[in-house]
Amino acid sequence: MANRTNRYNALIEKVFFDHYLEGETEFEFDREEFEPAAEELSIRLPRNLGDIIYTFRSRRDLPARIVETQPEGMEWLIEGAGRGLYRFKLGNISRIVPRNDLVTTEIPDATPELIRVYRLDDEQALLAILRYNRLIDTFLGLTAYSLQNHLRTSVSGIGQIEIDELYVGLDKRGCHYIIPVQAKGGNDRITPVQTTNDIRFVQDNFPEMKCRAIAAQFMDEDVVALIELTLQNNETRVVDERHYKLVPATDLDPDSIRNYEQ
Repeated sequence: MANRTNRYNALIEKVFFDHYLEGETEFEFDREEFEPAAEELSIRLPRNLGDIIYTFRSRRDLPARIVETQPEGMEWLIEGAGRGLYRFKLGNISRIVPRNDLVTTEIPDATPELIRVYRLDDEQALLAILRYNRLIDTFLGLTAYSLQNHLRTSVSGIGQIEIDELYVGLDKRGCHYIIPVQAKGGNDRITPVQTTNDIRFVQDNFPEMKCRAIAAQFMDEDVVALIELTLQNNETRVVDERHYKLVPATDLDPDSIRNYEQ
C-alpha cells in the first residue's frame, strides 16, 4: 500500500506540474501522460491508469505540493474532459460527509443471508442492501426499480463515466424519475465530481424526467446514510439526508416505531 501511495503521488504530481502555471484555475491533461511520466521517474506504471484518478477523487487528498497551490477556500477537482482526457479545475471546497447528529431509523433487515455470505466488497454489499431492503423507496417516498448497475457510459464533454446503480421511480401521481446512485463503502468519499457526472448523464439521456441523485455510504455500526444531492450554481448541494439501520424484526422497538410518526 505504501509503495502504491508513493507511486500514485509521484505520478499525479508529475502530470500536474507539467501543466500548471501560477494563477491558472484549470487545465487539461491526457491519461496517456502517466506512461512517459512513469518512465521518466523510473517507477512501475499501474495497470489500471483510471485508478489513479479515482484514488484522488474518492480515497485520499492530493499530494501536499499540489495542495499548496490551492487558494484559501478552494481545492483542485479532477473532472472528465472527453475520452481519455481530464481537467484539473479549482472549485470551492465541498465535503459531502454524513452528519453525526441525525436520528437513526431502524428498518427490518430483508437482506438474504446468502447474499451477506458471498458479498464481494463494501460497494457491492451496499448496493445489495439498498436493493433488497428497498431503501431508495423508503428514502424518497417513491416506488423504485433497479434498471442497471455499474453502468459504463459516456457523457458529452466529460467522457466515460460509471454509475454505480441506476433506478427508475414512480410517485403516487404517476410521474417518472431517474435515480442515479453512488455507493461508497470503507474509506471512500462521496464525490461532487461523480454527482455532477450522474446528473449530466440524466440530463443528456432522460431530459423529460426528473433526476434525484442519491449518495449512499456505510457508517459505523452497520448504519446506512442516504443523501439526496443536486446541482445549484454548478456546485453540489445536499437536499435531504436520512440514516437507516437494518436490524432483525424481533429487535424492533415498538415505542421507537410509534415515535417515527412524530
